[in-house]
Amino acid sequence: MEVIGIIAEYNPFHLGHLYHIKKIKEMYKDSLIICVMSSSFCERGEISVLNKWDKTSICLNNGIDIVIELPFVFSSQSADIFAKGAMAILNKLKVSKIIFGSETNDIDLLYNIANLQVNNNEFDFLVKKYLDDGNNYPTSLSLALKHFNIKKIDTPNDLLGISYIKEIIKNNYDIEPISIKRTNDYHGKDINSNILSASLIRKLIKENKDISKYINYDKNIIYKNSDYLDLLKYKINTTEDLSIYQTVDEGIESRILKYIDNAFTIEELISNIKTKRYTYNKINRMLIHILTNFKKQDFINEITYIRILGFNFKGKKYLNGIKKNIDIPLISNYKPNIDKNLDIEFKVTKIYSLIVKDNSLIKKELNKPIII
Repeated sequence: MEVIGIIAEYNPFHLGHLYHIKKIKEMYKDSLIICVMSSSFCERGEISVLNKWDKTSICLNNGIDIVIELPFVFSSQSADIFAKGAMAILNKLKVSKIIFGSETNDIDLLYNIANLQVNNNEFDFLVKKYLDDGNNYPTSLSLALKHFNIKKIDTPNDLLGISYIKEIIKNNYDIEPISIKRTNDYHGKDINSNILSASLIRKLIKENKDISKYINYDKNIIYKNSDYLDLLKYKINTTEDLSIYQTVDEGIESRILKYIDNAFTIEELISNIKTKRYTYNKINRMLIHILTNFKKQDFINEITYIRILGFNFKGKKYLNGIKKNIDIPLISNYKPNIDKNLDIEFKVTKIYSLIVKDNSLIKKELNKPIII
């Protein structure tokens, strides 16, 4: 039996994600699929429009066998840190392959770029040089690739795929990376297609438009309110030093303070703070770290536990068979003072519940995993 790993955010789960799962099952008929999933906050600093429990139920009802939570301290970070946490979990759960969506669907190209980043000092030097020149990371990466006459890669799933492969190379994980061609463009705007990107679906949700044709579950479980500007204004105006927070670096806090009071929306605030070096997503993550009180001193850059959100009978049988060989705790529900990162997760859930106005989520943290 092949044990397949996927890494996802499902913000929200849509028909493109279903295609991904079905494609895996076509490729590997006798397989078990483990999904490492962001819960309340995502890699681009966005708030999940589905809570972790609804996402878990959707996963299990659509062919995934085990759902694992990617801790907030990894899920809300840049692609490389996001990938580090997710790949470490998949490795500990003994997956043989990771299968991810890709715009290019050129696994050799992605592997070559990843290998260059990990093992070529000149490439690393060039990326740092372009960053020092004031460019953001994606631009610096593209400029360094151009120096080596390698095709520019700037699409989000390919960039994440490179980060996954880098972790395989750096840690010598016995995991084979496999790509599946994405069925749509991340920035695509054709709403006549049945498969839309998650970003476009979120846009339609904000515009209060019907998204029923793009999903296969009850649209009413999606949170329509994700505004946290007032909470953020309070947090920033009652904090003496913003630089204590994760990802708040290089004096960017002065721009945050300059624009926070007169902003009417989060989008307006980010657009005003944004610079050539600081991308929209980087600032979005920064604001989430401030909001959740996630300080630099709190960041433990390693996976210290594995939290199970849900499984089916097949998944339960697999977990029972490997749990004795996993060298970190397998956790089924929240209990205080077991793990620092788990305590952060509980605190973050409280803040998320304030934003989406769903207090039931706090109590659900104490629940056992979903079983179907």
